[in-house]
Amino acid sequence: MLFNSYEFLFFLPVIFILYWKIFNKSLRNQNILILAASYFFYGWWDWRFLSLILISSLIDYFIGLKIANQQNIKKRKLLLAATIFVNIGLLGFFKYYNFFIESFSDLSAQLGLHANINTLKIILPVGISFYTFQTLSYSIDVYRKKVEPTKDVIAFLAFVSFFPQLVAGPIERAKNLLPQFFEHRNFDFEKFKDGLRQILWGMFKKVVIADQCAPHVNDIFTNYSSYGSSTLLLGIILFAFQIYGDFSGYSDIAIGTARLFGFNLQKNFNYPYFSRGIVEYWRRWHISLSTWFRDYLYIPLGGSHGSKLKQIRNIIIVFTISGLWHGASWNYVVWGLANGLLFIPSIIMKKTEQSEVVAPNRIFPTLKEFASMFATFWAINLTIVFFRAATITDAFIYFERLIFSKFLEIPLFLDFNLLWILLLLIVEWLQRKREHGLCIENLPRALRWLIYYVLAIIVFFYFNTYQEYNFLYFQF
Repeated sequence: MLFNSYEFLFFLPVIFILYWKIFNKSLRNQNILILAASYFFYGWWDWRFLSLILISSLIDYFIGLKIANQQNIKKRKLLLAATIFVNIGLLGFFKYYNFFIESFSDLSAQLGLHANINTLKIILPVGISFYTFQTLSYSIDVYRKKVEPTKDVIAFLAFVSFFPQLVAGPIERAKNLLPQFFEHRNFDFEKFKDGLRQILWGMFKKVVIADQCAPHVNDIFTNYSSYGSSTLLLGIILFAFQIYGDFSGYSDIAIGTARLFGFNLQKNFNYPYFSRGIVEYWRRWHISLSTWFRDYLYIPLGGSHGSKLKQIRNIIIVFTISGLWHGASWNYVVWGLANGLLFIPSIIMKKTEQSEVVAPNRIFPTLKEFASMFATFWAINLTIVFFRAATITDAFIYFERLIFSKFLEIPLFLDFNLLWILLLLIVEWLQRKREHGLCIENLPRALRWLIYYVLAIIVFFYFNTYQEYNFLYFQF
């Protein structure tokens, strides 16, 4: 089920009313409702894959209990290896089987061999990368004795399948989300209001920004050979805001929806396009995934300890695997590798990048801050040509035309998209120290409600006028 669909607009209030009016007498009953609602939400896409998420969840539930009760170090490691093997095996089969088979066949053909291995017609389960990483983090944390395993199977299944963040994150850790299923939840009107505000802002970013950029981006990246440099440059800008509006919009809707039910999810985006450097950018973009790779791959590899060569190696490994996590295609691998290479200057110069908000006590950034943000934006978003292009060859040809084709042409897509993008930037710049763009409770009541109504009208206008687009990260 999509957040930007009429089905969800009916589903959410029904579950909300049942949760607070019918099932509010018992915490366990609320958890059962959340579990049932989450499986219904996921099964709306394809009910057959409910068995997959159930199997993955039960494996980690039982192995988590076994690990906690096992004192022998070797047996604990074997149990952890078993759950990693099963989870990565399922993810690898559904997401990467055909990719590796095709890559092996292509390599064999180039070597003059003819490997006759057939691919399979495999449907990629929505959200498998997200819930697989969520269950894996639970098992690893139990092994590391950072969390206690739960004996409540309903709470655990609800934790894994929690519908607001099930299919595209944030990737929650057990130490943050799982305990909330055991805490008594009372309806909090302030949480309710803030949740609705964040949902509205997320819908604006998804429906008005991302979905309206999508047809132009599709056209430019499909027909790039027909356009000059200025239009290709605009295609990169539009895709940068499409993917940001799409994914951060999903996170806003997920976090806001969770708050309606009394849950707090972690912040997943922290105004990344206002970053002053590459390291800072990746601390602000898809935070739940970046910290997952930091804690479960980068630090075990050695992290920032050791020689600069080892640090560079660790970064390259993490970003290459991160690229592959995003999709079963070599252009995603190249995209990840390119972002890893962008880290090298910071490692060599031992540059410590700021983590505090830019221009904290000023309306406008300094010229140096603006230049740093501008350079970071383009350094990051030139790499997304590999992310968006159909193939690596298409990406390189796109770059070639970007550099050598005619520049002085008027782009064909100077419409309301740029106006909405400008509005997004202004709002998020003014709100860069707040949790989300509609934290405006300090404004006069009349002005607040005017903003809410205008935004809602804009969202519903585009909701009813334009084609419905899936969230980009559903494919990952």
